[in-house]
Amino acid sequence: QVQLVESGGGLVQAGGSLRLSCAASGRTFSSYTMGWFRQAPGKEREFVTAITWSGGSTRYADSVKGRFTISRDNAKNTVYLQMNSLKPEDTAVYYCAARPYGTDTRWSEYHYWGQGTQVTVSS
Repeated sequence: QVQLVESGGGLVQAGGSLRLSCAASGRTFSSYTMGWFRQAPGKEREFVTAITWSGGSTRYADSVKGRFTISRDNAKNTVYLQMNSLKPEDTAVYYCAARPYGTDTRWSEYHYWGQGTQVTVSS
């Protein structure tokens, strides 16, 4: 069992930066692939990025490549999402999620979810 709690969301102007954190509980955190998804009002939940248990492999949605960076610290049971050059279209609730296998872009393939944190980017 893995419990996830996101933090770090907020309001930022376009072009600004935010860093989201996702703290996990559970002894097997280091064995899980961690992902970030987001959901804007009226839209489906979409994949943002994911990182394997070792941090050796990452995957990004085309819309965030070059602007967002995922990382993890297994000693702290935490995964991070550094978001730079934010755009109004990045506005959404951001969720972290965990799955026991490799990276996957489908939200249905993730077993555990946090409650989400709101990110709002003003123009």
